Amino acid sequence: MRGVLKLLAILWVAGLFVAAPAVQAEVYIYPNKGQSASQQAKDQGDCGNWAKQKSGFDPAAPPQATAPPPQPGAPMGGVLRGGARGAVGGLAIGAIAGNAGKGAAIGAVAGGLLGGMRRVDQVRSEQYSQQQWASQQAATYEQNRANYNRAFGACMEGRGYTVK
Repeated sequence: MRGVLKLLAILWVAGLFVAAPAVQAEVYIYPNKGQSASQQAKDQGDCGNWAKQKSGFDPAAPPQATAPPPQPGAPMGGVLRGGARGAVGGLAIGAIAGNAGKGAAIGAVAGGLLGGMRRVDQVRSEQYSQQQWASQQAATYEQNRANYNRAFGACMEGRGYTVK
């Protein structure tokens, strides 16, 4: 289950990166001072390089994601540990009450249930961490892209173009 969630989170973030070049395609540049097509292409190249330097973002480079949060441990660990602890506690209580075997069995079941509930809480917390990581990656990419677009637009407007 956690492997599937990790894969979905990574695919979602990757999907944002693949869709991101479409944002640049929506930028319209109009030459206000009669610049030729070749001059506009040169200015766009120069401004693209300047925007990369100023923003630290290269829209042509593949996105770099940070490492995802650490993966959870064994899914049955909480149940087994809880069951073992419960059995030991139940054994002690059962020995006092006169039936150690029955006490150990009841303790094992109760401990296993508590351990399982803790494990469910841990899995939910890990899923939330994966979602937070994916959201953070997407937000960082979008912010870097916006910084690049602002720098590119400022440069092109400085050279006499309207940028929308």
